Parts: sequence; structure tokens; C-alpha cells
Amino acid sequence: MSAYPSFANASSAASPMRFPDAGSSTVMTRRAWWLVVLNFLIPGSPQVLAGNRRLGRFGLGCTLTLWALAVLALVVWLIWPDTLLTVATNSITLWIAALLLVFYAVVWVVLSLDTLRLVRLVRTKPSARGWIAGLTTIAMIALSGTAAYGAFVATTTSSFLSSVFVAGPTEDPIDGRYNILLLGADTGADREGTRPDSISVVSIDAETGQAVTIGLPRDMKYFPFPEGSPLAAVYPEGYGAIDGCEVGEPDGCQLNWVYSEVDLVSPEMYPNAVNEGSEPGVEGMRSAAEGITGLTIQYYALVDMQGFSDLIDALGGVTINVPEDVPIHADETFTTVAEWIPAGEQHLDGYHALWYARSRHDTSDYDRMARQRQLQDAVLQQFNPANVLSKFQEIAKAGTKVVNTDIPQSMLGYFTQLAMKTKELPMINVELVPDNGVDPLDPDYDYIRQLIAEALAPPPTEEPAPAE
Repeated sequence: MSAYPSFANASSAASPMRFPDAGSSTVMTRRAWWLVVLNFLIPGSPQVLAGNRRLGRFGLGCTLTLWALAVLALVVWLIWPDTLLTVATNSITLWIAALLLVFYAVVWVVLSLDTLRLVRLVRTKPSARGWIAGLTTIAMIALSGTAAYGAFVATTTSSFLSSVFVAGPTEDPIDGRYNILLLGADTGADREGTRPDSISVVSIDAETGQAVTIGLPRDMKYFPFPEGSPLAAVYPEGYGAIDGCEVGEPDGCQLNWVYSEVDLVSPEMYPNAVNEGSEPGVEGMRSAAEGITGLTIQYYALVDMQGFSDLIDALGGVTINVPEDVPIHADETFTTVAEWIPAGEQHLDGYHALWYARSRHDTSDYDRMARQRQLQDAVLQQFNPANVLSKFQEIAKAGTKVVNTDIPQSMLGYFTQLAMKTKELPMINVELVPDNGVDPLDPDYDYIRQLIAEALAPPPTEEPAPAE
């Protein structure tokens, strides 16, 4: 007997994966299942054990590299979450991630097809062949499809972030806080230009994430502007206090008219606004809000109300507790009621949520402010990673129509981490309305700033009781 069969038998015994007993369908079936499972758990290992070792080492190296990157990301998340979020919200990083994921999708397709070749289906039991081929295909789709979808999400996210957020440096907090002007744009066919319907300032503690929302009535009058601002030079005694203003009736010089005046009449007041990611009208509103609150406002966000409706639809609706029936109007005159949003817990789609926020029939602006704040808080609570990830494409599509802002992309990681803290704390609301002792038509701005200072002041720390 020649030595060759003996060598083959020895090799087969030493490496049943590489040199199996091809005549035994039981052995070949068991081997096939092992290769398929290993291809799913450790891509590249079937090739190292039973196929082209060079391809296997390449695939295994790719797998181990991916695991190392995942472990590194987990460690960074646990130790420096702001850093990971900042990197993950950078457009360049997202495109690199997309290319990497496309690469892995291709690698996993090649390795899966090669694994199916190594299995040698014709040598396995006939009853197992369909299951083996099916599982290999499912594993290939799971791995490669997930990577391809991840690449798609990464590129979509990059485009979304680039379209919404500006490029710019980070900014330090002022007195330990970030102050953001929120404007709800109420643009209608019967209006010339944009006019904010909802105006508030959100002041966030840069360490704890505690947020204070300051609601500014749109009909507030005679407010001052910060010294040195373009509008302060035009209205040194307050907006409309002397000889009225440039838009509307002489007695109609109220807060939300500032946007229209600067945007339509005097955009030259803020010549650099557009280059800095803002608008002249927004800068006028920022100046007004600073004059009212006494706060320095670093950023703004202008929310389109129709886009806000689309965002709520993208989230799958929003659940709120309606304190009393709220009408939905049949037209823009806000007089004819088409239907009612009944009192009680309601799950509202975007259309009904928008009407809940802007309904005016038999109600005051201050009631509307309260409803808008309730809706904002509910949407904020509904924004969680699981909800956003599961509906990301719809949210991203709506998001490009929802908001304009000058928040730089470089700050997104930090603000995302801060928002996680904010969600865990009760929201503090300071509404500058008669119920809080503020008359928007004849306001006491010293009193207003006192209210705001008290809300922003950190709670006193309790001194430990002296030891007896």
C-alpha cells in the first residue's frame, strides 16, 4: 500500500474541517453547520479552517478590527461620551463610517458566498441542504444588509446635519449656562413674510442640564434693547415707545413685529446675519429677547410650525393630557369651528397637535402659550434613542423642513449629552404672563428679570447638621 493514503488519512484526522471524510454525509452535514455558524459569528474563520487561508486571514483581520473599534467606542462612551457624540455627529466622520460599512458589506458577501462553496452542499444530507443554504443566505443578508443600511443612515445623517447646522467653533457657556432663543414661525398666505407665533428662551445649566424655559408673550410692548445694538439706537426708550414703529399700527408695536420690521424694512441693521447662519429678522428677535430677559443668547432655533407637524407625524404622534376641549378651525379667520380635540389623554397626529398649539377660538394668547409649552415638553420626552433610530429617515426628512439654527455642528455632541441630562430633570417654566404678575402691555422689566434670576438660581445646598 502506498504512503499517500496514509498521509491523507492522517491529515483528515488532524483537520476534519479542511480534510473531511467526503464520503460521509453525516460528517459533511455536521461540518457544514459548523462553517455556517462560524461564518456568522466570526467571519473569516471558515476560510482559515477549511478554505483559502489568505482570504481567511484577511476576513478574520477585518472582523477583529471591527470588534476592536466597537470595544474602543464603548470605552470612549463610558469615559468620554461627549467626545464620541462629537465625532459621531461630524459630517466627515459619518462619510468615513459609511465607506467603512460599505467595505464590510462587500467583505461579508464575499465570505458568505465562499463559505457556501466550502460547505459542499452536494455532499451533505439532502434533507439539510435547503436549511444550510437558507441559513447562509439569511446570515449574509443580516450582516451585509445591516452594514449597507448603516452606510445609508450615515450618509443621510451627514446630509441632514449639514443642511440644518452650521460650521463653526464651539462656544463656552456664559455664567455657566447656554441660552437659546426658540421661535415658532407662523407663516401664512395672508401674511407678508414670517412672523414668530411662539417665542421663548431656554436657559440650560452647562453642568447639570437643568433647563428653564422663559415664555415671552408675542404681544409684549415697550421692551428695551441691549445697549450698543442697532435697534437700541432706533428705539432708545423701548420698542415703539416714541412715535411707534416701522410696521403695523402705532399701538401694535409688539414683540413678534420686530422680526417683520428688521426682515422687511431694515435688514441692513444686521449685514453679517446670513453669513453667520442666521437671518436679520432673527437677530432682531435675539436682541429683543436679550433686552427683555437680561441674558446673553448664544444660539437660536427657528421652528416652522408646519414642519413641526411633519416631525410629530414622523415620531408617530404625541400623547398629551388635554385639560379642556380645544377647537380646530375651519379657516384662517379662527372663528368657525370644524371639530374639537376633546379633553382627556389624547394621542395627536401632527395636524391635530399643530391646531392644539395654535387654536385661538374663545381663548387667550396666554392659554396658547401654555399649550405650546406642554406640547414642546411632550415632544422632548418622546425623543429617545429607540424612537429616533427606528424612525430616523422620516425624522430626518421632516427635520430639514422644521428648523433653522446657528448651533454649530461641533456643539452637537455636547448638546446631545446635555439633553440626556435635561430629560431626567423637571422642566422649569417661567411664563411672563399676568398669572405671574407680568402685564405684557405695560411690563415691569426689573420685576421680569427678578423672576428670571430666581428661576435660574441653583437650589440652595443643605448644610449638614452639626454633630452632637
